[in-house]
Amino acid sequence: MLSIRIGKSVYIVFTDREDVNLSILQIGLSGCFLIGVSLFYYIKSSLENKEAIPIVWKLHYLVLFLVIVSIGIVLPYELNPKFWKNYFIKFIYFSWGVYLLASTFEIRLILWQLIKREKISTKEQWLASVLLGNLLIYAAYIVGYFHLYYVATLVFSLVFYALVVFLLFKKNRNIIFQEIPEKYRSKKIEKGEVEILKRKLNELMHEKKIYKNTNLKLQELSKQLGITPHKLSQLLNDNMGKSFAEYLNELKITEAKKLLTEKSDFTLEAIGYEAGFSSKSSFYATFKKMVGKTPSEFQKSV
Repeated sequence: MLSIRIGKSVYIVFTDREDVNLSILQIGLSGCFLIGVSLFYYIKSSLENKEAIPIVWKLHYLVLFLVIVSIGIVLPYELNPKFWKNYFIKFIYFSWGVYLLASTFEIRLILWQLIKREKISTKEQWLASVLLGNLLIYAAYIVGYFHLYYVATLVFSLVFYALVVFLLFKKNRNIIFQEIPEKYRSKKIEKGEVEILKRKLNELMHEKKIYKNTNLKLQELSKQLGITPHKLSQLLNDNMGKSFAEYLNELKITEAKKLLTEKSDFTLEAIGYEAGFSSKSSFYATFKKMVGKTPSEFQKSV
């Protein structure tokens, strides 16, 4: 969308006024209308590690697309230049500005870290660069609207080449397209998906009892569920109110209590290993912390 808008600007700069095709101006301004929302959803999808575009986002984008197309058909630039120049172009820039502010709000934590000169990942640097580049282009267009029109075109070129250099000078450019740390994510998992994931999780834990695997990691479990580690962590923390370690320990302690009741001929150490603990000390410490009694005290009380 930026390229469409800039292409229109280049066309104006290098075309005599009397030869300008107004339809090209309309196409350029139409692209300009969609720059802001495109930027907003790019940043939002990156921060939330979206693997698919939500239907609500598609509808939002479609509505804006239909608005600009409908106005272009009903009130084409060629027949209504005063409407576009005096009124609608201001609305276009206003819309672009609103989405820029929304994008800035989404990425505020990363920007704050930059201000404090804290270390951020390559992906975070990339998103900050994309936003700041758009802000510069927007500012240049506002200035160009009143003074030097070609300033925005030059700024776009500089920003574009700067982003290309950013990519070329990174040893591993794939990093830019990796997931953002979960601390920047704010979107909750939808209720329907939560229930599906809980059922899958319960099947793995209660039927297959994979929590007994002492080497079970968050990444491995997330693979078995078919989701990212971040989403699994979010499911446990936001929807179940516990960390990954707490969740596993609860299951292990429940199993240990069952074994302490039913397997009186087992040693306490054997019960700990059977429940999924990697050592006797870990079993005793976790059991005492969560039950309020040692394994032997609990066994005697039942």
